[in-house]
Amino acid sequence: MSKRRLIFAGTPEFAASSLQALLAQQSALNIEIVAVYTQPDRKAGRGQKLTASPVKEVALAHDIPVEQPLTFKKSSAEGMVSRETLANYQPDIMVVAAYGLILPLGVLKTPTFGCLNIHASLLPRWRGAAPIHRALLAGDSETGITIMQMDLGLDTGDMLYKVACPITEDDTSESLHDKLAVLGTDAITTVLADLPTYQAKAERQDSSQANYAEKLSKAEGEIDWSQSAATIERQIRGMHPYPSTYTFLADGEQFKRVKVLSALPVNTSQSTDKAPGTVISIGKNAILVACGKAHPEDEQATTLRLTGLQFAGSKPLSAEQVCQGNQLDDGDRFISQGNQ
Repeated sequence: MSKRRLIFAGTPEFAASSLQALLAQQSALNIEIVAVYTQPDRKAGRGQKLTASPVKEVALAHDIPVEQPLTFKKSSAEGMVSRETLANYQPDIMVVAAYGLILPLGVLKTPTFGCLNIHASLLPRWRGAAPIHRALLAGDSETGITIMQMDLGLDTGDMLYKVACPITEDDTSESLHDKLAVLGTDAITTVLADLPTYQAKAERQDSSQANYAEKLSKAEGEIDWSQSAATIERQIRGMHPYPSTYTFLADGEQFKRVKVLSALPVNTSQSTDKAPGTVISIGKNAILVACGKAHPEDEQATTLRLTGLQFAGSKPLSAEQVCQGNQLDDGDRFISQGNQ
């Protein structure tokens, strides 16, 4: 049987992991990766040099042709050229993982077996751009990978295969990303090994159970200390390492921006009558800060133990280093400027 011609479309490290796995298993899966599609090179770093995506780097290392179209829209000449180029590869399958470009119906129908998406959630929960972060921010106990047959909707296609992943109390978006990247490679190779069977058993999504994982903004990283410690602790983990959480330290009439890098799980036995944002104590293991109430009817507010901070112009510091460097004092106040 001739090998199925496969096109891979993806951009970040999450997608690169799956591409690596497919390249390593081409013979076992009876596929040939004939081209890789990825976003155009972007400026990055302090020097703002054009930088290739992780997926492009993998493709070039394996001498796979790379395509970087700006659009597939029929309304533009460039989009029509992109469609023609895609069709000329005569793909049997297209695998998509965090590509970042909308695929219109004409593209979805080009491969013989359609387009398969590796999505980092248990659909229909967390459709959209930031499923890993949103699962953490919401306090979900689990997430996972869904292999989906793509249609015109935003992550609305039929589900071919799902695998769950528990979310632990110390998971960050970084650690959860790495776990799901591994699961994603296993899931897509599982489906490709017996694609007709999985497509025949495809399951429609229940859209009444769907929610949307909107792309994160940097503004969402500002900590509102009137929120409960549990909410803030999830925010710190869900936004680490990007876009990261931050606050402002009141210093006379000035406000100094401080990145909040890490915290310990919430100790529900600790409470306080201090105003939200107040530094209660500074120790070698943690910096104790007052937060809001867990429930409106509670008499006292919650507390959060910060373990890593970064002051403007400084390197990241542990709680012990902050304690030794005298950057904070008991009674100092973190301010949420967005609520002023």
